[in-house]
Amino acid sequence: MSDTSKLLADRRVLVTGSARGLGLAFATAIAEAGATVAMADILRDVLDDSVAALQARGLQVCGFPLDMADPASIESCATAAIARLGGLDGLVNNAAITNSGGRSSQQLEIDMWDMVMQVNVRGTWLMTNACLPALRASGNGAIVNLASDTPLWGATNLLAYVASKGAVIGMTRSLAREEGPNNITVNAIAPGLTKVEATEYVPAQRYQHYQDGRALQRLQVPDDVTGAVLFALSGLSRFITGQVLAVNGGFVMN
Repeated sequence: MSDTSKLLADRRVLVTGSARGLGLAFATAIAEAGATVAMADILRDVLDDSVAALQARGLQVCGFPLDMADPASIESCATAAIARLGGLDGLVNNAAITNSGGRSSQQLEIDMWDMVMQVNVRGTWLMTNACLPALRASGNGAIVNLASDTPLWGATNLLAYVASKGAVIGMTRSLAREEGPNNITVNAIAPGLTKVEATEYVPAQRYQHYQDGRALQRLQVPDDVTGAVLFALSGLSRFITGQVLAVNGGFVMN
């Protein structure tokens, strides 16, 4: 990757779900680009280890507990992170759960559906609301919502997750119009199936389905997605808002 060491200099960014996987890759790349990063996750021990490892490299990161199913936890996390950072210029809404993988619509349980919606949709909404005052005060705030390419092509046997990420895309567009007057950009990144801890359950045939359908026919890894997030947080994208960027090697082209 080209040198991005100053791309986000002096920016203050909160990344949810950043103890491992894609979220950790985002937090790492954002810190390497010069930002100070608040990392938040429900996996406290894993988060502590990840924060310590990045701090040992001299990167400016700090960690905060977060349960996206608990409105009080969301509020306290945002408040503590903003206070520690001294403000907020960027929010990466990455935290999400899948929980519905491998089940048809009729096999989904109501409690499972509700939990996916609570975390992925309501949680993203509430975290955004908690951060909006600080992002408005920034004067050039940026919100990056992690969607998925699954609602773009209609992935099967993943209905609750697909529906939740479709909702995130709709929220992205609506909020972009609401917050445009406050000079806040709101965009969604829609990765394809990426090899991380959270996708270890995915059958090999699904990985092969993606790989066969991509214009770039190889496995997708976290570093394939970080550039799009850096771009959406940076000054390079200040006139881009309300957009959905599919990052999936050309599996979906829109």
